[in-house]
Amino acid sequence: MSIEGKAKEAAGYIKEEMNEHGKSPEAQKKAQEGRDLRNEGRVEDGKAPKTSKPGTDKSE
Repeated sequence: MSIEGKAKEAAGYIKEEMNEHGKSPEAQKKAQEGRDLRNEGRVEDGKAPKTSKPGTDKSE
């Protein structure tokens, strides 16, 4: 596991969590950007990317 991958996953998680419950298109866009960053970090660390819509999958 790379430090860069862990950092991307953590930053993406925070951005996703902060915006996943927003109803505006801007909040949903930011949540998706967070999910994309999180997945980029997960792939770098050899984990499977999250494929569900942000805010719908609470299990890890």
